[in-house]
Amino acid sequence: MPDSASNPPASRLRIAASGDIHCHEANRERVSAAFSELDETADLVLLAGDLTNHGLAEEAEILAAAAQRTTLPIFAVLGNHDWHAGEAEQIAAVLREAGVEMIDGAATTKEIRGIEVGVVGCKGSMGGFAPHQMPDFGEPSLRAVYAETGAEVQALDEGLCEVATCPIRLVVLHYSPLKATVEGEPPEIYAFLGSDRLAAPILEHGPSLVVHGHAHVGSPEGRIGETPVYNVSVPVLGRDFATFELEVASVHSPIP
Repeated sequence: MPDSASNPPASRLRIAASGDIHCHEANRERVSAAFSELDETADLVLLAGDLTNHGLAEEAEILAAAAQRTTLPIFAVLGNHDWHAGEAEQIAAVLREAGVEMIDGAATTKEIRGIEVGVVGCKGSMGGFAPHQMPDFGEPSLRAVYAETGAEVQALDEGLCEVATCPIRLVVLHYSPLKATVEGEPPEIYAFLGSDRLAAPILEHGPSLVVHGHAHVGSPEGRIGETPVYNVSVPVLGRDFATFELEVASVHSPIP
C-alpha cells in the first residue's frame, strides 16, 4: 500500500461543470467529443440538469454513451426538461448504469486525488427573488409549488450538514439560488428561474462552490456570502464545460 506521506493530497482540485446539455440526436457527436476531452482538464464533473432535450430515456442514452468517454467521477441532478415526459426515473436509471452518480436531494463524499470532497445536489425549484417572491398563500396549486421549493431547501440543508467536515464541499443545482445569475433574462420570468430560499442553507454552511443551470441567457456568476455561484448553462458558457480550480487551503477562491 502506498505511503500517504509519499503521496500527499493535491493542493488543487479541478472541476468541470455544465448544465443544459439537452442531449438529442443532433448533438450526439458534440457531447461525446466534449466528454472525451475531460480527463485532460478536470478531476471531477458536475452536471446541473436538463441533461435531455425532451425528457426521454432514449436521449439519456446519448449522455450515458458520452460518460463512457471519461474516467472521471460524474455527479448530476435532473432539470425541468428531464421531468417533462414522465421518464425521470428511467433517465436516472440509464445514467446510473453508465456510472453517473445521481444526487438529486442527496449528498455524497468521495476521495479525489487524496482530497475528501463532499457533493450535494438537488434540482431546486422556482419562486423568485426578494422582494418579489412567491408566498405560501392562495390556490392549492401555488401552495404546492411553494412546498416543493421548501422540500428542496430542506434537502440542500441536510446534505450540507452531511458533508460539513469535508475540506471541499460542492453544490450542484438546476434552478438558481440568487437573482444575480438570472439577470439578462426577462424580469417577468425570474420567478420561474429559481428561488432565493435556496440561498439560506448556502449562506449558513458556506460551501466551496455552487453551480446551476436553467437560465440560458442569464449572467455567469454571483456570490452568496463568501460562496461563489456560477451559472454553467451551456448557452451562457458558450462552450461545453466550464472548468474551475479550487485551492484546498482557500476553498472560496475558484479560478475559472
